[in-house]
Amino acid sequence: MQIRHNITLDEDISQELEAIAGELGEKKSSVIEKALTVYFDFLDLKLVQKRMNDLKEGRDTVADAKEVWKELGI
Repeated sequence: MQIRHNITLDEDISQELEAIAGELGEKKSSVIEKALTVYFDFLDLKLVQKRMNDLKEGRDTVADAKEVWKELGI
């Protein structure tokens, strides 16, 4: 299912989007969707790195799997 969004872009980004979509022969929405997918993957990596650093620095902890299973009744 696709959901329509209305966004505002900086003029330079809009021009680059037009150029890239035109050269690739793709719709602008397709280029934006692919770019967001790549960016979200990048953000996922940054979040993992932050969480790992939080563990390393003692700002977070990891739950023991056996305790979680017991609590869930598994």
